[in-house]
Amino acid sequence: MSNTPLKAVTLTLVRYQKGDQIGHFLAWVSLIPVFISLGGFLTHFIFRRELHGMFFALGLLISQFINGIIKTFVKQARPETCALLDMCDSLGWPSSHSQYMFFFAVYFTLLTLDGIGLSEIKNHWAVNFFPWSLAVLTMFSRVYLGYHTVAQVFAGAVLGFFLGAGWYWVVTNVISKYFPMIEESMFGRMFYVKDTSHIRNVLKFEYENARAARKNMDAKAD
Repeated sequence: MSNTPLKAVTLTLVRYQKGDQIGHFLAWVSLIPVFISLGGFLTHFIFRRELHGMFFALGLLISQFINGIIKTFVKQARPETCALLDMCDSLGWPSSHSQYMFFFAVYFTLLTLDGIGLSEIKNHWAVNFFPWSLAVLTMFSRVYLGYHTVAQVFAGAVLGFFLGAGWYWVVTNVISKYFPMIEESMFGRMFYVKDTSHIRNVLKFEYENARAARKNMDAKAD
């Protein structure tokens, strides 16, 4: 067998000290960006294919690409604890986890405040508490587990905040004008891509239309 050192795929590999229950919990918290990407946006594309959600995901990808470029230029190492985590060969500033979660939180908040698909929700603060609490927990987890310094996670949070707000402005003020064209394009028709940003309550709209379709089928069957 070759003596070449082995390297782990770190996408879902998070280490914590054995017996540390808080560390165990925060290790799972640290995986939230993976859950959002695979469990959230991938599922969204397969089952819903709504344009705002697709551009939301695209913005997160662009944000992570920018994060990689910045890390390459800054070349700031992770804290000394990286030796225990076997992560010293990767860069630390800014934290990509913090950047991802704060991008997600600010974009989600702006979507909610603008009432896109959620305009009948009264307690917007209650809805938005969840993504912001996850963002702060993720930021804390990266420091607690030794993957980043405080400065690195705050840099990621600030960058994610402004990139999320900036991308939301681009989508709502520039790209959304082309949503009808994308919807009617060959791509849109082939993959059933749709724009529901003009519907006040998407859940209610889909629920009522699903019920109406079923009743119509039942009536035809009779």
